[in-house]
Amino acid sequence: EGSSIYVPTTSLDILQKYSGAKGAKPRIDKIGSSNWKKTKARVRESIGEIAKDLVELYARRQKEQGFVYGSDTVWQQEFEEMFPYEETEDQLNAIKDVKRDMESTRIMDRLICGDVGFGKTEVAIRAAFKAVTEGKQVVMLVPTTILAGQHFSTFTRRMKNFPITVEFLSRFKSASETKKIKERLKAGLIDIVIGTHKILSDAIEYKDLGLLIIDEEQRFGVAHKEKIKKLRKNIDVLTLSATPIPRTLHMSLSGIRDMSVLEEPPVDRIPIQTYVLEHDDEIIREAINREVARGGQVYYVFNRVKGIEDRAAKTAEFVPNARVSYAHGQMGERELEKIMQEFIDGNIDVLISTTIIETGIDISNVNTIIIDDADKMGLSQLYQLRGRVGRSSRTSFAFLMYRRDKMLKEIAEKRLAAIKEFTDLGSGFKIAMRDLEIRGAGNLLGKSQSGHMEAVGYDLYCKMLNEEVRRLKGEEVAADEFDTVIDIDISAYIPAEYIRNEVAKLEMYKRVAYISTEEELSDLKDEIIDRYGEMPKEVDNLINISFVRRVANGFGATRVECGTDVIRIKIFQDIVFDIDRVGEVLANNEGRLRLRTGKENYFEYRFEQGKGGIKAEDRLKILMKLVAELMPCRQIFRKED
Repeated sequence: EGSSIYVPTTSLDILQKYSGAKGAKPRIDKIGSSNWKKTKARVRESIGEIAKDLVELYARRQKEQGFVYGSDTVWQQEFEEMFPYEETEDQLNAIKDVKRDMESTRIMDRLICGDVGFGKTEVAIRAAFKAVTEGKQVVMLVPTTILAGQHFSTFTRRMKNFPITVEFLSRFKSASETKKIKERLKAGLIDIVIGTHKILSDAIEYKDLGLLIIDEEQRFGVAHKEKIKKLRKNIDVLTLSATPIPRTLHMSLSGIRDMSVLEEPPVDRIPIQTYVLEHDDEIIREAINREVARGGQVYYVFNRVKGIEDRAAKTAEFVPNARVSYAHGQMGERELEKIMQEFIDGNIDVLISTTIIETGIDISNVNTIIIDDADKMGLSQLYQLRGRVGRSSRTSFAFLMYRRDKMLKEIAEKRLAAIKEFTDLGSGFKIAMRDLEIRGAGNLLGKSQSGHMEAVGYDLYCKMLNEEVRRLKGEEVAADEFDTVIDIDISAYIPAEYIRNEVAKLEMYKRVAYISTEEELSDLKDEIIDRYGEMPKEVDNLINISFVRRVANGFGATRVECGTDVIRIKIFQDIVFDIDRVGEVLANNEGRLRLRTGKENYFEYRFEQGKGGIKAEDRLKILMKLVAELMPCRQIFRKED
């Protein structure tokens, strides 16, 4: 209702940008109502449950003993040297992590996360090879038959020089073939089996299952996930996911889930050339002809089932030398898979389809994508679609088209500009796609969590999750029930002439508000001087006050008043102090510091008054020393205490 709230620059950490999924509007609460507190409490409760489950699961896994693999054999080294590409640093680290897990007594449960085409499959292949060479069987579970077929050919190709049997189980296998595979699995004659949820059937038995690899777990239904849980009880599990894990969420979970993140693109990968332009049949014709002439294939995204057949016929007319076909989600599953398989096999040059191609198959021969009505799509969707090309060392092209003579809305224009700008590989992590991040977080934490993220915004959700995980692990977490107000008559701000750029200045205010240790204080001061030159007194004061506020909040102060002759530090009513330590601090301050108790508890410090009183900067220095002394006096209790 037109109200304004002023936030002190030293408390800028209490401000967060609200980030929700695409189109989600935050509910605005009336100033003075308790709605926001209730929302936060509700979300905190749900976060508490999920964090508890995660922490307990991790602790249980730490206790149980898994199969201990030996160190790498000569075969393993030979096998890895046959990899035709150069591994990225991230890939090598992920492989090291997986091997360390397998060679330890712990049961492995590692998540390998990275953009599509960044080498997750190779990490899985090496883990599978290691398991098989020690006589264990491996199961790879994938969401679609096409993907299963693709993985089957990759595994077979990589292992052809070794006596390893790889099989593929799908609903396209005849009953007699399926029966044969089941018998051979039970007898231990198949080392690696790849398939869809069909391999979760109770009728399938293994001789000695050692490793389960799950590709894109979030795409399996609840019933399948329950079966996966049963299967994974005492075996090593490696999960692959292309859902980008935002850094904040990664930090929250890294203490309780083993994760390896692949952010680095393969060595010879070239960024995708992206063009944003009006729909033009001549450009489409030229783009298709150029791609087909170099032996490549084309994706043409036409996101309307009605009219897709006409679009395919028209395209076939103006590129008569290309084989054109179309696919959409309303087709029968068999028909759709047949078309996709033909495209994978290279029997179709141009595939006109709806956005069903957004996730899934990896075809390195497709290096041109044309997207019609790109202005109607979300940023994350455009990013995912564009990621269907550029899987090889060839230059790839993306044409983002909008209708002729159409006035683009400002938001669509910004979206298209952003996708054009973010041509860097792996920018799935960097691009500000909060709707994708929320979907990713929902996938990792369970769908219900997306609603809680919507309620408080993505940043605050991650902050709360991080705090809860730390609290459950017994770490000290700053109290959330109160804020700390500092009242001191001193100039503390960043002058306009010192940092001229407004965005950089706000960023700096935010960083200043987060200082909580003397080391951070000194590092930030050094950085500011290094970047902007000699620091004005006001900036130094601002940093010092912010430090006092964070430290005082840590030991339970709700208000710190620093006048000309006295300092008063009011304490939150639920805080308990170590009386012996308090006694030491009182003694060190030679009678100038007292602890007053009663209706309110507060510390009172009286200055020694010289002639003309004490300067404000000196009073601030005394205050800094005082809060640093009081910090260790607080008794920290865990929830169960």
